[in-house]
Formats: sequence, C-alpha cells, structure tokens
Amino acid sequence: MSLVGHKTPPIFKRGLTPVTRLSVFVAICLVLLVADLRFRYLEVVRNALSVVTYPLQMAAAKPADFVRNASRYFATLVEVQLENAELRRDHLTTGERLLRFELLEKENAELRGLLGMSQRVAVKSVAADILYNAPDPFARKVILDRGAQQGVEPGLAVIDAKGVVGQVTRVHPVQSEVTLLTDRNQAIPVSVLRNGVRGVLFGTGRGRLEMRFVLADADIREGDRLVTSGLDGIFVPGLPVADVTMVDRSSDAFARIDCEPLADIDTSVQVLVIGRTAYPPPPPAPDQER
Repeated sequence: MSLVGHKTPPIFKRGLTPVTRLSVFVAICLVLLVADLRFRYLEVVRNALSVVTYPLQMAAAKPADFVRNASRYFATLVEVQLENAELRRDHLTTGERLLRFELLEKENAELRGLLGMSQRVAVKSVAADILYNAPDPFARKVILDRGAQQGVEPGLAVIDAKGVVGQVTRVHPVQSEVTLLTDRNQAIPVSVLRNGVRGVLFGTGRGRLEMRFVLADADIREGDRLVTSGLDGIFVPGLPVADVTMVDRSSDAFARIDCEPLADIDTSVQVLVIGRTAYPPPPPAPDQER
C-alpha cells in the first residue's frame, strides 16, 4: 500500500507542546508589561475598569462598613455616657470644694478684719500659650505669647494645672521669656507641706530638681510634697512644686534631696502667669533694724 499523499488524521494531529505554549504566553505577557511601563497605553483601560467596578466595590463593602460604624457608634456612646457620669461626679466634688474654699476665704477675711490685718497678697493671673523653646541649647527656657501689654512682669511665677512651671525672666511688648524650673540657674524657695521645713529648690538642667543646703537631720522624707514658701516675696505661697523622691543622709553636714517636679514642664502648652496687684512691704533697711 502506498502512503504517498497520506495525511495524519486530525484526531492524531499534535500542535505545540505545553512548555512551548507556556513560554510563548509568558513572553507575550512580558512584552505587554514592558510596553505598558514604557508607553502607559493600558492606563485608560485601567481607569475605565476602576470606574466600572467602583459601584460593585462599594456595594460589597457596605455590610462591613455598616457593622464597623455600628460597633463604633455604640462603643462611643457607652464611653461618652461613662465620661459624662464621671464629669458629673467631678463637678459635684469641685462644687463642694469651691463652696468650702469660699467659706474659708470669707472667714479668713473676717478674721483679718477683726485683727486689723490687711490682705498679704492679692493675686491676678494671665493665661498664656507656650509658642516655642528659646533658641539657647544650654538653658531650659520657653517663649510665651503674652508680654508687657498684657500685664506680664519679670519675676512672676508660671504654673500649669499641676504645679509651678517656671519664672518669667524677660519681658517684651507682646512676648515673654520663661526660665523653666529645671534650669540649672533657677532656684525657688519651698517648704515641706507636712511640717513646714523650709529650703531652696534648684534645677539640675536634666529634668530633675534638687533641694540644697538642708541639714542632714532635717525632718524630710521620701514622698513629701514641696510647695512655695513665699519668703522671696515673688512666688505666691502654697503653690505645689515637687515631690521628694530620694533623701541621702550619708553626709554629716547637708542631706542630698532629689525631687521630681509636679508640673508637666516639658509638655505643657497652656500656662498661667501668676502676678500680684499688691506687694508686701519691703524689708527694713539695716540701720532701721538696729
């Protein structure tokens, strides 16, 4: 039998091998990717597909968004209710303290009137914001947005909600410079709230405070609260300043007392400048003391 001109039946016809087809398709894909990166010809197609599929994406995300928003709403509602209740309790407590303070202030004024004593200090205050740190890498100072035009004067105390922050050391017409309590050149007279022991608190320049020139046998303990004594005639007495963190009595002369400031000295933004409208009389001259 002659096989000349015989063709393979279609059922037995073999094309490209799978590996060859895979290589061809991979080559085509690479060419398309390189061409798209080079000429950006598929950008319009992608934009059109994103516009078409956007409603489908939004519809698919609706149930998850609803559950998420509902859970967030109820969690926020519970948190607000708890915070509201806590604020009510704080408001009642603050109102009670204010009433007692007003009563004590009234009684104090009556007693001073009976004794013929004038008020020692009349306090006024100026609210201020901290603008920025002073451009001095060797000092701990900040700049306030209040100055002489708002009644700020050199030497006035600066406090935040927790305690003394520093002291006004330089005043400009609309700004003022405050030396922070932790500056190594800053000192403030203080007394122990528990027993009235007096001393002077100095900054260390490293965010801490140190009470110096206190005798080793002085009754000062860890945890004692230090407040301004007011003996310098500048700081209002009774302002909270620091807590005692360490007392070292190894020296025979003076104790080493480390303290931690109560105010948020490095993070405070809003502060209060405490001033005076009436100053105590000046100390007598040396010849008058004799």
